[in-house]
Amino acid sequence: MTDREVKAAEGPLLESKLREERRFEPPADFRERAWVKDRTPWEEAERDFEGFWAKHAEAEVHWFKTWDRVLEWNPPWAKWFVGGETNASYNCVDRHALGSRRTKTAILWEGEPGDRRALTYEDLHREVQKFANVLKGLGVRKGDRVAIYMGMVPELVIAMLAAARIGATHTVVFGGFSSQALRDRIQDAQAKVLITQDGAWRRGQVVPLKQWADEALAEAPSVEKVVVLRRVGDAAGAAMVPGRDVWWHEAMAGAAADCPAEPLDSEHPLFILYTSGTTGKPKGVLHTTGGYLVGTTLTAKWVFDLKDDDVYFCAADIGWITGHSYIVYGPLSNGATVVIYEGAPDWPDKDRIWAIVEKYRATIFYTSPTFLRTAMRWGPEYPKRHDLSSLRLLGTVGEPINPEAWMWYHEHIGGGRCPIVDTWWQTETGMILIAPLPGVQTTKPGSATVPLPGIKADVVDEAGNPVPPNVGGYLVIERPWPAMFRTLWGDPDRYVKAYWSQYPGRYLTGDGARKDEDGYFWITGRVDDVVNVAGHRLSNIELESTLVAHPAVAEAAVIGRSDPIKGQALSAFVVLRAGVEPSDALKEELRQWVGEKIGPIAKPSDVFFAADLPKTRSAKIMRRLLRDIAEGRALGDTTTLTDPAVVEELRQRYIAEGKEQA
Repeated sequence: MTDREVKAAEGPLLESKLREERRFEPPADFRERAWVKDRTPWEEAERDFEGFWAKHAEAEVHWFKTWDRVLEWNPPWAKWFVGGETNASYNCVDRHALGSRRTKTAILWEGEPGDRRALTYEDLHREVQKFANVLKGLGVRKGDRVAIYMGMVPELVIAMLAAARIGATHTVVFGGFSSQALRDRIQDAQAKVLITQDGAWRRGQVVPLKQWADEALAEAPSVEKVVVLRRVGDAAGAAMVPGRDVWWHEAMAGAAADCPAEPLDSEHPLFILYTSGTTGKPKGVLHTTGGYLVGTTLTAKWVFDLKDDDVYFCAADIGWITGHSYIVYGPLSNGATVVIYEGAPDWPDKDRIWAIVEKYRATIFYTSPTFLRTAMRWGPEYPKRHDLSSLRLLGTVGEPINPEAWMWYHEHIGGGRCPIVDTWWQTETGMILIAPLPGVQTTKPGSATVPLPGIKADVVDEAGNPVPPNVGGYLVIERPWPAMFRTLWGDPDRYVKAYWSQYPGRYLTGDGARKDEDGYFWITGRVDDVVNVAGHRLSNIELESTLVAHPAVAEAAVIGRSDPIKGQALSAFVVLRAGVEPSDALKEELRQWVGEKIGPIAKPSDVFFAADLPKTRSAKIMRRLLRDIAEGRALGDTTTLTDPAVVEELRQRYIAEGKEQA
C-alpha cells in the first residue's frame, strides 16, 4: 500500500462488552506490597526527565565509573550515561554472588525429557568466569562478535554473560532458525566464534543444531572456532571438525575460575539481535550496555513487581528480545530466581507449562497471547490439573491480547486474584514502554494501559498530529529512553529511514494504535497488518479479536487475498474450541458475527476451519504463509515453525474448501 494511514475499521468499534466496560483494580493486598503504589514516579519524571533516569540508574545498577552526562541527544542518535563505565555480567552475577544472594538460586532449569538443574548465583559466577576464559583462549577480544545458536539450556545464559563480561558483543540466533538464517546473521555480524550444541530436544525429537551450524559455516568464513555443548549425545550424530571445533565440557575442564569483569563504556555494544523479517537483508538491532541495563533492570522490577522471594517464569525463548531482556538481563540484574524450560508447551501433554508452574511454585508468569489462545482451545481442564495458587502476577507480551483471552487468563490461570500486565515493547525498544504498573493502574482487558514513567508516547495521523480519542493512528515515542537501540548494525541509513524519517525526532514504532477517553492505549498491530477491502482499511487484530470473541472460536487469523472487484477479500482461518463441530452454518454465523460487530464491509469472504495455525516457536502466527496459501504462491522457509506440517494441511484444505466456497 502506498497510503500508510491507519484508520479504525468502518462501523462501530468492538462493543463495550469486549472493551472499556470491564475494569480491574489492583487487589488491596497487592497494592500494599507493590514497589510502586501511586503516581509519584510519573510526576518525578515529568518534572525532571533526565534526573529521573539518573536517580534510578544510580540506585539499580552498579557502575565502575559514574557518568559525566545523563543523555546526549542529537536526533536520531542517542548516548545514555555518557562517560560512565559498567558491565552487564557484573550486574547480573557478581554483585549477587559476592553478597547476600550467594547461595540463592539464580536458575531453575527443566529439560524437555524431565531432567533438572539448579544454579545458585555462586554457581553462575563460577561458570560464567570459566567460560569467559574459554572465549579468551579462543582468541575472543573486546569488540569481537560471538554468535550463539543454542536451545533453551543454562549454557546459553552462561555464554551470553561470559561474552558480556569480556566486552565481546553477542548475537543470539534463535535455535529454530534454519542454517541459511544462521549463515546470514553470522555473515552480517562477522562473528569470530560460534557457540552451539550437538542437538536440542523438541517434542521428543532431536533438533540437529550442530548439523545445521555446519551447513551455515560452509559459507561463513569469519568463524574461526566452534564450541559445542553435548546435550543429546549420540542421537544427534554431531560431527566435530578437527582444529576448529571444541567440546564445551573439555574446554571448561581446563579453564581458570577467575576472570574479572571488564569495565566497559556505557555505550559499548552489548548485543546484536536480528529481527525476523520475511524477506531481504536481516536487520541487526544494536543495543549498548549502560542504558539497556538501566531500562531492563528497572522495568523488570516495577512492571513485574519483582521481589526477592519471587520465582519468575517467562515462557519465551531467549533467542528473541523477550528472552534477552526478561529472562536474562532484567531479572538476573535484580537477583531473581528464574525458571527456564527447554521444550514444547504440549510435551508430553498439554499441561506441561502448568505442571512447571506448580512444580517450582512460580509466582510470576509471562507469556504470549498466542499461547493463551492455544491453551484456551485445549481447554481449562489442563490448568485445572495443577495447583496454580503460587501465582501472584501474570503478564503478556509479543502482540495485542484480545479481551477474551485476557479474561480466560485472569479466570483460569490467575484464579481471578492476579493482576495482569499487558506489555507493549519491541526488539528495538529493548525494554517495556507501555504497560500497567500492577500496584497502581486499573486495567482494561485488551489495553496495554499507559506509558511507563519517563516514557512519552502518542497516537498521530499521517501528518504527525495527535488524533482524537478512539481514532486509529500511528504509535510514536516522542522522546528517547535508556534501552533504545542505537542503530542497525552496519546500516545506519536504514536505521534513519525506517524509524526516524517520517516524524523527525520521534520514533515511528510501525504499530497502529488508538487512545480511549482515559488516555489508555489500545495497540491494533503492525501497520502492515491491515487489509484494504474496497478502499476500507481494516485491522487484522481487530478482525481476529472479533472472531475469537465468538464462543465457538479458540484462535483466528485473518488475511487479505487478491480480489478483482474489491482489491482484497478477507479470508479467515479459524480454530474451533474443543467440542465444537465445524459446519457451513457456523461459517455463515461467523461471517454475520463479524459484520454485526465491526460492519458489513468486514465480513470475511470465506471462513476456513483449521486444526491449528502456522506459528513460530516464539508463538507468533505466520500470516505471511497464510497469504501464500491463499494466493497460491510457493511457500517460503517453514523451518522456524513449531510444526511445518500444519502449512501443507492448511494448503490442501484451502484448495478443497475454496472450490466449494467459490
